[in-house]
Amino acid sequence: MIKNLRPLTAEFVGTMLFVFLGAGSVVAFATAAPGAPGAAAGALAVALAHGVALAIVVSATLNISGGHVNPAVTVALWIADKIDGQRAVQYIIAQLLGALLGAALVKGILPRVAVEVVLAGTPQLAGSVTFLQGVWIEAILTFFLVSAVFGTAVSPEATKIAGWGIGLAVFVAALVGGNMTGAALNPARAFGPAVISWTLNGHAVYWIGPLLGAAVGGALWKAVLLPRS
Repeated sequence: MIKNLRPLTAEFVGTMLFVFLGAGSVVAFATAAPGAPGAAAGALAVALAHGVALAIVVSATLNISGGHVNPAVTVALWIADKIDGQRAVQYIIAQLLGALLGAALVKGILPRVAVEVVLAGTPQLAGSVTFLQGVWIEAILTFFLVSAVFGTAVSPEATKIAGWGIGLAVFVAALVGGNMTGAALNPARAFGPAVISWTLNGHAVYWIGPLLGAAVGGALWKAVLLPRS
């Protein structure tokens, strides 16, 4: 029991912190009007907050649970036979519960008006982005993230740089896709705020896209890119 408790607690707390800090950064810049000087700075700050927060959280939990903090990453590692199915399900449940708590803290602690303006930091599709485009954007960016996970933390050939390569991948992805889909790349990051704010319109994008990208990434690394033992 204790053996399972440590990694599951790490995934729960890690995801809670990531969602609180990530969604909280969106709330913090909610009052910047589109086109205003603060809006561009806000987009950069939100991307940086997500990237740095994830880098720290992954580094802190890496030696306890592997620092997944993302159901898509867990699925990719399961496909690559780096985690068994039962443990993967347990991780995903812990991540989703952590995401709910993180989003609840955003709603309960941060200024109410700002929280309501951005729906507690729930990722949203831009008006010009269709559902299918959103899926592909999330899939490609998650493939990029999963490649960073395998290349910097999973592969025995990797130069270990803790979670910083993974955090930088999220930062870059947020710069590219933030204004189009919110660049969630993480079903838990979208799930917590969406449930807490009850904003489920288009929510399937943030499951289909990331899981598709993660599946392709995990299969590619397993079949080709990981060294043969």
